[in-house]
Amino acid sequence: MLKDQDRIFTNLYGMHARTLAGARKRGHWDGTDTLIKNGSDWIVDQVKASGLRGRGGAGFPTGLKWSFMPKESDGRPSYLVVNADESEPGTCKDREIMRHDPHTLIEGCLIAGFGMGANAGYIYIRGEFIREREALQAAIDEAYDAGLLGKNAAKSGWDFDLYLTHGAGAYICGEETALLESLEGKKGMPRMKPPFPAGSGLYGCPTTVNNVESIAVVPTILRRGPGWFGSFGRPNNAGTKLFAISGHVNNPCVVEEAMSIPLQELIEKHCGGVRGGWDNLKAVIPGGASVPMLPKSLCDEAIMDFDWLRDQRSGLGTAAVIVMDQSVDVVKAIWRLSAFYKHESCGQCTPCREGTGWMMRVMDRLVKGEAEIEEIDMLLDVTKQVEGHTICALGDAAAWPIQGLIRHFRDDIEDRIKSKRNGRISSVAAE
Repeated sequence: MLKDQDRIFTNLYGMHARTLAGARKRGHWDGTDTLIKNGSDWIVDQVKASGLRGRGGAGFPTGLKWSFMPKESDGRPSYLVVNADESEPGTCKDREIMRHDPHTLIEGCLIAGFGMGANAGYIYIRGEFIREREALQAAIDEAYDAGLLGKNAAKSGWDFDLYLTHGAGAYICGEETALLESLEGKKGMPRMKPPFPAGSGLYGCPTTVNNVESIAVVPTILRRGPGWFGSFGRPNNAGTKLFAISGHVNNPCVVEEAMSIPLQELIEKHCGGVRGGWDNLKAVIPGGASVPMLPKSLCDEAIMDFDWLRDQRSGLGTAAVIVMDQSVDVVKAIWRLSAFYKHESCGQCTPCREGTGWMMRVMDRLVKGEAEIEEIDMLLDVTKQVEGHTICALGDAAAWPIQGLIRHFRDDIEDRIKSKRNGRISSVAAE
């Protein structure tokens, strides 16, 4: 279990002041100018050495991503963009940072901006986050008033401006290139890659897009050293991580824990266990709605990190753990997610535009038990035609939950179809 002195986010629950004075008391903005004076190469190398991987879902090494930014300017400015469009169903970790510990993010933006040669940063916040935006804007204003942002930010010799932009509530704008389109005032639709944002991003300039948590942990990593951060978790899965556990647990919560913590320990220690006991567990979605679910048999031995979950054909994603007990109709739960993805598809790619609607309609029939058994394999086949054939990962996100359902709960689907045929309606979901 992670010790309190090793936690990066010391005000996750809003028990202390979120003001600049409160943040300083907890050790933030301490010697920021000294960190910056070590030079941009040192900052990038330290982040690389720490093993930090992106906390927004994909798990790409953060320091490596920063190193793609051009070392010498060709006349274009460079930009840091923070993805605070936390729209993945089940995910609610970044909002806690923004409303209770916003200065961790702001200090991280300054250091990251310097590390990649950016004099301006944009935070793109989700449309539904009204109070979070107010808290974050108040913190940005405080930082400007204290000379921590703007000209000669934090007396470091580096000029850095930070802007907060409010989205309009579209899930697709959480995809980095759709976010950039929206920031530019256009419709939030993903761009083809290449060019990648580091070559041509916001306004055609070199840009790095990072998740809130990825940026907010950087100042602490630099202060305590990459060795400290790398001491948590298994190799290639370093550091502490915010986990957001919801669903059928006794105490749903957001908690900072060490990477590679066993799932059962995470739920028992911090959530008071599964409702009705561990044996009442049916399935867990380990990383937000877009990753395939795991049945209880795998949950017994599950380790919460990128590599273990990938080996089980699932993923850590945003580490939003959705717990389902035996009362859950898993077929209907996945139907609900497929309806979400159909609604949020931007419609640019044919496989996603047509496939999400098609998958949802078949799921609709499976929920009611009105499909044929052969349609289960046909549905699986369609998910494979959507997965990997779209510009962004929304097609994958729509396909994976259904693949997880068929992989682990095929019997439930078949029983429902047979029950409907035999007139035993009791096992069929209510509409």
